[in-house]
Amino acid sequence: MTASFDKSKNVAKSIDQLIGQTPALYLNRLNHTKANIVLKMECENPMGSVKDRLGFAIYDKAERDGKLIPGKSVVVESTSGNTGVALAHLGAIRGYKVIITMPESMSLERRCLLRIFGAELILTPAALGMKGAVTMAKKIVAANPNAVLADQFGTQYNALIHEETTGPEIWEQTNHNVDCYVAGVGTGGTLTGVARALKKVGCSARIVAVEPAESPVLSGGKPGPHKIQGIGAGFVPDVLDRTLIDEVFCVTSDDAIDTALKLTRSDGVCAGFSAGANVYAALKIAERPEMEGKTIVTIIPSFGERYLSTALFRSVRDEVSSLPVVDASELQD
Repeated sequence: MTASFDKSKNVAKSIDQLIGQTPALYLNRLNHTKANIVLKMECENPMGSVKDRLGFAIYDKAERDGKLIPGKSVVVESTSGNTGVALAHLGAIRGYKVIITMPESMSLERRCLLRIFGAELILTPAALGMKGAVTMAKKIVAANPNAVLADQFGTQYNALIHEETTGPEIWEQTNHNVDCYVAGVGTGGTLTGVARALKKVGCSARIVAVEPAESPVLSGGKPGPHKIQGIGAGFVPDVLDRTLIDEVFCVTSDDAIDTALKLTRSDGVCAGFSAGANVYAALKIAERPEMEGKTIVTIIPSFGERYLSTALFRSVRDEVSSLPVVDASELQD
């Protein structure tokens, strides 16, 4: 993953060179406002999520800093899934053992992908949320002298990779025209890094953080259970720079799910829960009179196929599982 590598014109020597340089897309049929909404398609990374960037940064920068030693270090991380998939994927090609702790409530697809890439998976009680997974990861590291905590919620590499890559990509793709940037907060890395990149080039875009209405921690409320996998960890991550945030927008799980389904069937973008939350927030902000003619950028963090076993696609799953079998010989000409 380097800015100098043009994956549209060259053959990659390693799959990590294909991370980043994701496309951007205008939201069309679902957008009935007078604002422009741009979707940064992070679901187009090799493993289908924005967390590929973080996974690359953790390995690349930690190896250069001497914090990770190939063939010796054991990478441990607590994750709702996508960061774990990125770490397991890249760990497999770099020769690392990877141990992932994850709440049992996360999707079956994520569990399968982690095991496909050889990661050891430890499930923690759903009732404990991400805090339970974080605690378990720290215990594993404390008991293993070769274990290194990837620490997506605290590592400086998280926001830095988005400041170095995602933010500049957005700035160039929009022809230096961003009036509002909307991003869900999981670790806070994407929001913080992109916001810093925009401010660095003199952009005064309004920065909007999205969180679950059922767990409004950034808004000063109490953490609680919700269905929007990928955001709303139930605590304020160390990575998140709250001084950059101009507004916190709360989205219910039902609105996130509904919008994700509409996004698939209107604009052909099959995305996950957090994408639904981001797009819902962007659409509501776009309805404001002052946003007429303005450009709002939001993130599509992950591809929807990763959530087929979840509540996101329950209605579709129920429908297709009960379809009748039709014998062609019984059809009339």
